[in-house]
Amino acid sequence: MVAFLRLALRRVAMMPVMILGIALLVFVVLQFSPVDPAFNALGESATPEARAAFAEANGLNDPLPVRYFHFLGQLLHLDLGMTVPPSQPVADRITAAFPLTLQLTLLGLLLAVVLAVLFGVVGAMYRDRWPDQLFRVVSMAGVAIPSFWLGVLLIQQFALNTRIFPTGGYTNPADSFSGWLTTMALPAISLALPVSASLARLVRTSMVAELDRDYVRTARGNGLPPLLVIRSVLRNALVTPLTVLGIKVGYMLSGAVVIEAIFDLPGMGKLILEGVTGGDVALVQGTVLTIAIAFLVVNVIVDLLYLLVNPRIRTV
Repeated sequence: MVAFLRLALRRVAMMPVMILGIALLVFVVLQFSPVDPAFNALGESATPEARAAFAEANGLNDPLPVRYFHFLGQLLHLDLGMTVPPSQPVADRITAAFPLTLQLTLLGLLLAVVLAVLFGVVGAMYRDRWPDQLFRVVSMAGVAIPSFWLGVLLIQQFALNTRIFPTGGYTNPADSFSGWLTTMALPAISLALPVSASLARLVRTSMVAELDRDYVRTARGNGLPPLLVIRSVLRNALVTPLTVLGIKVGYMLSGAVVIEAIFDLPGMGKLILEGVTGGDVALVQGTVLTIAIAFLVVNVIVDLLYLLVNPRIRTV
């Protein structure tokens, strides 16, 4: 336990450094945007003198390092700036939108993990037989299908043709849980299937490798129940997929942005689209930074889970 806490604290202690690096990257990239903040804030009718006064008042003429440290100071106070008129705090917009993106990501992740474990275990148990061959074909097709294209197909089949699900929109779970589940089902499936297909292949490969080990043959020879053996094998086999899960969650966070646009969900994807089309640098900067930090936090959590399921690495 002491070794685990030491490694966990080491992972957490690195987070502020990585957040500073992420903030620097996002800030520098967006500083080279051709968008003129003064033009967006004041409108087309603003005179050159008014734009120059706006730039001076907002520090746009300061050197890049000065603006970066000013940006960091705002971040420490959770101030991400204001949107273009009508002005609203970017932090308030993100606070309203991020929970939906998080809901979609977690729902898609839950579905992806369940399907990956199910298909991977069944494929390993029926190695090289027809269930395994079927799951291999399905998983290869799932990996090859982009989530946004799958979303369009699901809308056409289950929303337009059969009308089982709505084509888009969002229902708050506090108002109607069944309505929330109905509106989130197709987006979650679109997000989950490609990830589950990739993870299922990893689970299947790891399971096959574990099933061939001596301790499994010994356990079976001693008459242990098959479910107990499979549970032990699965715990050891999940070590490798867990190392990939953090990257997959990051993919799902970024993929959720595209899926939200397809299904008209008012999440982070809508904010990014609004910021890009409206030339709102502060809004784009805030949303991208939030998603990047969320990706970092998820990877740290996955690292901690990896330490829990793989005690051998605690000695490193």
